[in-house]
Amino acid sequence: MPSQKAFSSGSTLPPLEAGTLRIYSMRLCPFAERTRLVLAHKNIPNEEVNINLTKKPEWFMEEINPLGKVPALQKDDKIIYESGVCSDYLDQVYPGNKLTPDDPYQQAKDRILVEHFGQVTTQYYKLLLGKPDGYSAAAETLNKLLLEFDKELQKRGHFFGGEKPQMVDYMIWPWFERFPAMEQLVNQTFLTDGSKTNLAAYVNRMSDIPAVQSVVCPW
Repeated sequence: MPSQKAFSSGSTLPPLEAGTLRIYSMRLCPFAERTRLVLAHKNIPNEEVNINLTKKPEWFMEEINPLGKVPALQKDDKIIYESGVCSDYLDQVYPGNKLTPDDPYQQAKDRILVEHFGQVTTQYYKLLLGKPDGYSAAAETLNKLLLEFDKELQKRGHFFGGEKPQMVDYMIWPWFERFPAMEQLVNQTFLTDGSKTNLAAYVNRMSDIPAVQSVVCPW
């Protein structure tokens, strides 16, 4: 069960029961949500410990992740971090409801797509965190990138993973979930402007997926 408390500087590392899988997370973090989606999709029992990323606990930096980022996974004396690493690890260690394609070429194509999506997130944060005088250029670039993803989705099926969500979908979904909030903040429209009908339908489909519903952030 998730802990509603966010541990911060000066706190004590909560004891971990032997054999329990723990995720160190932050409920608003899209990177942590990636791994939380995988946990939910695969129905993996886990304990969630939220971290205050502004005032990080000393024990988190010293004993869990020296980079100070979430997510991180811990089970007994095994600790790993980085969202992609954590998600791939879970898919290998818990093979039920497998998310990674068996075909190595398709695996590679999916990972390339996730890497390419990094360009989308770059423009996303330029809009979200940048100055208004930079909105126009970032919005134009973001629209072009999203149109490319709209075309790619048309080739792949209902989801980027095909006819059902795969790892590639869970690696990019957290930003699609956050688009409505970002659009309101910058007074721009991207996914519902009528030019990206495939992505608009994709957002509706993903929103109905049980794993997505179980970890959605209440904005």
